[in-house]
Amino acid sequence: MPPDDLEASLEQVISRFNLGEYEITAYLAVLRHGELTASEIAERTDIPQPRVYDTVRSLGEVGLVELKESRPMKILAIDPREAFGDIQSSLDELVEDLSTRYTAPAREPEAVSLVKSRPTILRYLEDIVDAAEYELLLSLTPSLLDRFESKLRSRREAGIATEILLSPAADAPDPAAFEYDAVAATVRGRRGITTPVVAVADGNYSMYATRESVRGDTDRYGVIFNRSELGFLVSAFLNTVLWTTAEPIASDDSELSFPRRYGTIRRCISDLESLAGDFYATIEGRHVESGDSWVVQGRVGEVSFGPNREVATLVVETDDGPVDVGGQVAAYEDIEAYEIQVGRDAPPSA
Repeated sequence: MPPDDLEASLEQVISRFNLGEYEITAYLAVLRHGELTASEIAERTDIPQPRVYDTVRSLGEVGLVELKESRPMKILAIDPREAFGDIQSSLDELVEDLSTRYTAPAREPEAVSLVKSRPTILRYLEDIVDAAEYELLLSLTPSLLDRFESKLRSRREAGIATEILLSPAADAPDPAAFEYDAVAATVRGRRGITTPVVAVADGNYSMYATRESVRGDTDRYGVIFNRSELGFLVSAFLNTVLWTTAEPIASDDSELSFPRRYGTIRRCISDLESLAGDFYATIEGRHVESGDSWVVQGRVGEVSFGPNREVATLVVETDDGPVDVGGQVAAYEDIEAYEIQVGRDAPPSA
């Protein structure tokens, strides 16, 4: 389509939907009743009587209603499939032509991004789910679980260790009717509608979004963290504040396979606490006092949580003695862990 024709088509589509508040109200009233007079529209809506005639004539001019010039004048509904049929075809052609002219913008990763568009927030959520290589933690609404069910199933099949928190719990699918083990190893439900939408991939790529952001309300925002030293804030919040105040919905009872990689120490400790036998760890991190990079290898001697999971410690028995390992921004422990690998018979290769 030539540029001039494309511009004209775009203007035509936009102008067709440029309906004011009165036009929208009157149109919906006529659709609901099939046929109304001007007086009946005024009675059933908040449109002032003097404005009704101008309003319905505007609707007639764009082909959304039929005006029957009788006494009194009657406004007849037109089947929306007929009324919008031509505009739907025009819109399909327009979108196709616009797509051929679309150049995807370069998106340089930033440490922190603030987004307020619902489609953008959902796009980042999907990107985080796709980006996970071994670990995925999510706080979702039941409607988001439904939206991303197919993708979560494929990620689970790909071996991604997934844990999901749903809220409000009362709206979560019944475990008897929904295959939770197909989308996550553990699912919990949290009461209330204030729980934010959270996603963390491998302990670093993460997002925090208000509940309003996924409903499309005006008060909405999401924060995207693309670096692990900032992303741990979201992970820690999900693990300590949200996860500990949620109740179990479903859990996969199948035996965990090792070796396994962990992006969050709390998830690692949760797994090891429930299992018997010896485990060996390879941990990449840095010394909390010097900041020097460290690799710790040895048998896991002890795992423990402090009150409310605020402190999480893993003790590794090395050739040089025991080493206390904590999560990111650790202060009590010797080493701040970036990535944890755990095996059954020997420390996994770094």
